[in-house]
Amino acid sequence: MRLNKDYLVHFAGGETVLVPTGKAAFSGVVRGNKTLGAVLELLKNDTTEAEIVAAMKARFDAPEGAVESDVEKALGELRKIGALEE
Repeated sequence: MRLNKDYLVHFAGGETVLVPTGKAAFSGVVRGNKTLGAVLELLKNDTTEAEIVAAMKARFDAPEGAVESDVEKALGELRKIGALEE
């Protein structure tokens, strides 16, 4: 999977903003923290959910299960708005 080319990622002051282009079916702006930013950064290239989880575990010190849950939730929300190409 990877980020749909109809979405642009912008990082500003610790906040991540995902903006659809005019070609995207979703209209609005998604705001997130550095965790979402890290997920979106990994989605610039073809990857899997397992690879994202592994990279996030290496980057963040989080309780067991929290990374998996956060990644699953983020990917679910990105799927809902059509921001993933699978």
